[in-house]
Amino acid sequence: MGDEIQIVIADDHPIVRQGLRQTIEADAALNIIAEAGDGKTALAQIVQHRPAVAVLDIDMPGQDGFSVARAVLQQKLGVEIVFLTIHREEEIFQAALSLGAKGYVLKDSAVTDIVAAIKAVAAGQAYISPQLSAYLLKRSHNIAALNARKPGLEDLTPTERRILKLIAEDKTSKEVAKELFISHRTVETHRTNISRKLELHGNLALVKFALEHKGQL
Repeated sequence: MGDEIQIVIADDHPIVRQGLRQTIEADAALNIIAEAGDGKTALAQIVQHRPAVAVLDIDMPGQDGFSVARAVLQQKLGVEIVFLTIHREEEIFQAALSLGAKGYVLKDSAVTDIVAAIKAVAAGQAYISPQLSAYLLKRSHNIAALNARKPGLEDLTPTERRILKLIAEDKTSKEVAKELFISHRTVETHRTNISRKLELHGNLALVKFALEHKGQL
């Protein structure tokens, strides 16, 4: 059927793969087109078949699931990843999502979660086993906090801060160059880099920022 969601599954335990196939293919909308018992074979099957979704165990011989996901991302294969794993550790969960995976399902809840996970990620949504929802909430808060943080002096190198201090003292680029024993062109390059890091546009904005933060330089 043209509207089936095509899937590749990869796990080094044949019994796990058999159970996955039975659970997944009980839904008529899902079709497993290939399976693999190691990472290298999994990647080859993904490259060959270009499924909508790849269900990957993290721990596999040869190439682990992370390595496979990284290759899928680098090669821009357009395949959504669901990790199926025993790992509950937050660090591993965060690493998985950082690789672009939209699904993270614990093996002990695969029977109830895997079909919903596949359908969700195929639709461009995320699906995380409910037991790990606190990790997802924490990740969302961290991302929001990072996006809300405005660039500041801590983003500058010591040299850039020194140049900004001299700008605050109303020094011209030539005067800054003379004081720091560097070329005028180097000063201009530093000014450009400072403005880029601080998301400032134009010399007036740079001078204004330098004056406002003079006491911190």
